[in-house]
Amino acid sequence: MASTPQDPDLGILLGLAYEQFVVELRTALAEQGFDDMGRSDGYVFRCLTKRPMNVSELAERLEISKQGAAQIVDDMRQRGYVERRPDPADGRAKLLYLTERGNAALAAARRFHRNREQRLVREFGSDALSTLRAVLGAVATEERLADPQLRALF
Repeated sequence: MASTPQDPDLGILLGLAYEQFVVELRTALAEQGFDDMGRSDGYVFRCLTKRPMNVSELAERLEISKQGAAQIVDDMRQRGYVERRPDPADGRAKLLYLTERGNAALAAARRFHRNREQRLVREFGSDALSTLRAVLGAVATEERLADPQLRALF
């Protein structure tokens, strides 16, 4: 089906859907006591759920400067989401871990994601959601993503 001149561009629709998703996520997190979450926090959460790492590894994974990663980590540490612990393999090094608060925020975000998907299934059906996932998954492959921070999410 071809779009008509008054139809929003696909990019606009994708952007609006994403922004609405973020607003709903931030609202849900705030209602559960996580009203201080920043946009870059999600990238760090995603990296640290895979395994603990030091600031240099985090910076490399996010393809940002070590100083930039250290600033993000320091901010998240002050808000109680991450902590530094000695590296068991190298006593001089420190690894980053999610704190109890960080794990609670992550669990709240995951609950939101599950609930939002369930709402989409109720509204549009499981076939529509499966198709949406397949299309978005094909568009957002790691190889296609130009932004290094987005690639870090894979």
